[in-house]
Amino acid sequence: DITLRALRTLKEVDLIACEDTRRTRKLLSRYNIHTPLTSYFEHNKIVKTDFLIKRLKEGKNIALVSDAGMPGISDPGYFIIQKALKENIPILPIPGPTAFVPSLVISGLPTDSFVFEGFLPSKKKARCDRLKELSLEKRTIIFYEAPHRLIATLKDISEILGDREVSLTRELTKKFEETFRGRVSEAIEKFVKPKGEFTIILKGAQEKEILKERWQDLPILDHLKLVMKEENLSKKEAVKKVAQLRDIPKREVYKISLKIGQ
Repeated sequence: DITLRALRTLKEVDLIACEDTRRTRKLLSRYNIHTPLTSYFEHNKIVKTDFLIKRLKEGKNIALVSDAGMPGISDPGYFIIQKALKENIPILPIPGPTAFVPSLVISGLPTDSFVFEGFLPSKKKARCDRLKELSLEKRTIIFYEAPHRLIATLKDISEILGDREVSLTRELTKKFEETFRGRVSEAIEKFVKPKGEFTIILKGAQEKEILKERWQDLPILDHLKLVMKEENLSKKEAVKKVAQLRDIPKREVYKISLKIGQ
């Protein structure tokens, strides 16, 4: 997908900085655009940023293009945008497609409040640590993930955040566009040999999960006191609720409740 304004901009600028000149050249050829190209990607961004800033200061107009999605979202565009702003160089956004917005819209999960996490860390420990930090996040959570890490990431999500509702999309607006909706465990079974980058839309933590996170390391007596205080419940009501939350006999909780007030 591309807008008329984007095509006009690509024709009018002096230079186009893009992640892969070969891919961008295909796009330009399709619309008979002959603007010069220069590469700008993760591994040359420091050197190329200096070059591009110099050209901008000389009065040149430069377009920043990503291989897919919106420049600056989970790609090296953020780096040069920061530098340009520090140099008081004006930046004009040319709105275009970005995978996570349409993926969220068609996911069937809440769209009124969400958090975009981008790519999780590639190392397992760092990835698990980040997921633990998100365990109490109530908003819909959005991740990007590469195909070779998808299953490992889904397994970590299942282990740390539980078998939540999830939607996965890939190749949006392309020939092999695909959307999956179900549980994390079902996604693990389905995508045995994943291809293409994925957008993962994960349901946020529910109230029961949040409460469990707070009390799971507490002794039953302290759990009772917490429920009575925070939910303004009587001892009898607290006994019933704690027994339900912990899935244990009410009489067991009742015996411990007798210590309250002693």
